[in-house]
Amino acid sequence: MTAAAMERADRRARDEAIDAFLRASHWADAERAPLAGDASFRRYERVRRNDASAVLMDAPPEKEDVRPFVHIARILRGHGLLAPQILAEDAEQGLLLLEDLGDNLFARVLARDISLEQTLYEAAIDVLTALKDRPLPSDVPAYSDEKLLQESALFCEWCVAPALGRDAGEDARATLAECLLPLVRQSREVPEMLVLRDYHAENLIWMPDGQVGLLDFQDAVLGPCTYDLVSLLEDARRDVPRELATRMKDRFFATLSGVARETFDASYAILGAQRNLKIIGIFNRLSKRDGKEHYLNLIPRVAAHLEHDLAHPALAPLKDWLKPWRSVLPS
Repeated sequence: MTAAAMERADRRARDEAIDAFLRASHWADAERAPLAGDASFRRYERVRRNDASAVLMDAPPEKEDVRPFVHIARILRGHGLLAPQILAEDAEQGLLLLEDLGDNLFARVLARDISLEQTLYEAAIDVLTALKDRPLPSDVPAYSDEKLLQESALFCEWCVAPALGRDAGEDARATLAECLLPLVRQSREVPEMLVLRDYHAENLIWMPDGQVGLLDFQDAVLGPCTYDLVSLLEDARRDVPRELATRMKDRFFATLSGVARETFDASYAILGAQRNLKIIGIFNRLSKRDGKEHYLNLIPRVAAHLEHDLAHPALAPLKDWLKPWRSVLPS
């Protein structure tokens, strides 16, 4: 059997599994329409039946595991936050039927009406504040030092090594770990919370009642409370005005107790740099490995965020580390 024939057979088998799942969930007669995907292997469809609608998540089990999504969704809902209700699930097949929270992603709402920007970002900050004040779940993994270093090393693997050679990439990775580890440990001098990790304008939904709908949280971990703040305000996909970002940082910081401002700002800058190195690596990987070249268009914004983070005095060692590899960043 040729590769093309095998791919068609796999697609037929997947379609049959989805049809069986929808029948078992009493949505067999629903109309189906594709929704925009993301950078993962997950695929989404909106299913409609009479006046009701839901969202089908199709996550091939050999590529994705839906159980963390289900688990975190139930934690968030238990905290009174608006994650989609799980209407039906088949974890073995990698299929979920989710409550449909609509299409009003923050990014789309703001593209239509920028006057809502302050309102939406204040609401997003208030969700983080509420989540920060909830008890930490005992069954969610920690955002370990090792994990944070591995993520940052994607910059070395997918930017330095392809541009300057494998030896340069390995050298960059070794020296990055040595430089970044004490900074990562310093970033933990703020309260810990459930970190959703992709908390930004294309994963937040503005609901008619003013609530914030939450998406894409299956990789949640326990980590510093500044991480999702960075994700929101140093958005890879839209420009957040610097003045607004400063006000939102102030709004969040005002809810902390017993934390010095310089400690908070250092944690924010460190995790911003860590995250932006990771994102630049991921976007290069998506282009080089997966053929998704449009992600390269986002790198200049992320590189600008990185430069802003590196201006913090605590990051002087990381700024020095980057000097030999600066040629792989957009100018």
